[in-house]
Amino acid sequence: MWISQAEVKQLPMQGTAWENVLAAADGDLGAPKISDQNSNHDVNTLAVALVYARTGDRQYREKAADAISSAVGTEHGGTALALARNLLSYVIAAELIDFKAYDRARESRFRSWLMKVRNEPLGSKAVSDQTLIGSHERGATNGSGMAGASRVAAAVYLHDERDLARAALVMKGWLGDHSAYPGIPAPDFGPEDVGQGLRFGGSKPDLSWQADPSAPVGVNPKGAKKGGHSIDGALPDDMRRGGPFRWPPAYTQYAREALSGYVVYGWSDRALLRATRFLWRLDRAFPNQNWWEPEVPIYWVVNYRYHSSFPVAVTTALGRNVGWTSWTHSPERR
Repeated sequence: MWISQAEVKQLPMQGTAWENVLAAADGDLGAPKISDQNSNHDVNTLAVALVYARTGDRQYREKAADAISSAVGTEHGGTALALARNLLSYVIAAELIDFKAYDRARESRFRSWLMKVRNEPLGSKAVSDQTLIGSHERGATNGSGMAGASRVAAAVYLHDERDLARAALVMKGWLGDHSAYPGIPAPDFGPEDVGQGLRFGGSKPDLSWQADPSAPVGVNPKGAKKGGHSIDGALPDDMRRGGPFRWPPAYTQYAREALSGYVVYGWSDRALLRATRFLWRLDRAFPNQNWWEPEVPIYWVVNYRYHSSFPVAVTTALGRNVGWTSWTHSPERR
């Protein structure tokens, strides 16, 4: 799903990156609260599972199992965004400790919950688009991307091939294959379209960052330009969060956050790599606007997958939905 036990076994047990993972695994994980979109209990639980997978020490397996079990049901009172951010690491952790083999009863409860929570209405409106799957199938922003990442992880864990295939169709639509899953500009989007297409541009709407507003996409296509400036790799629905198109762009962190959810390597002329390059170009052109933060976990994944060399840093910073990539996706793993 993310990294196998066999791959973890090959990772180094020395250096700052390992020490950060081990310190988190040995520390207080905090209280489980999926309803809190800023909770770190999920990513800290992942650290425990990673240490177990590397060392085989049963105390870490038990600690991870306890943490995963304690999180079940804590999504109540939260939103689909909070679930999207917090679910992924628990699912990866459950796979890493082979939860079913370790504790069949508790894993069965976790599995049953995981099947249901994907379609649990959350937030102020108990409607279909306020679910994990509904959020993924409705929106085109970073929150919907994180919902998709958690949805895919759940489908893989549950061996739900049907939902995995459905998630792939939505991703294809987000990347511009509207024959697979339509992209609907916001003015034409209505309640009946939930589950039928992606809403681009937000409620205002703002399609100004799209290379072609009549055919909106999640990542602008290769070679795209606007006003003489390259917008190849720009994520229009997250760039608009800083404001309508202008040059230089108004700063927003949302485009960077979106990379943590929309992880797809080969499709759409390597969209993830192009999106990363776009942010790097912005940082080089406008160094005072903080477009690039080297401690962002997803950049380690980008460098690992594409053999690129974007600046990264080993820190204790946690991602919105996953972390510890300076260890799991270090160059030493190649």
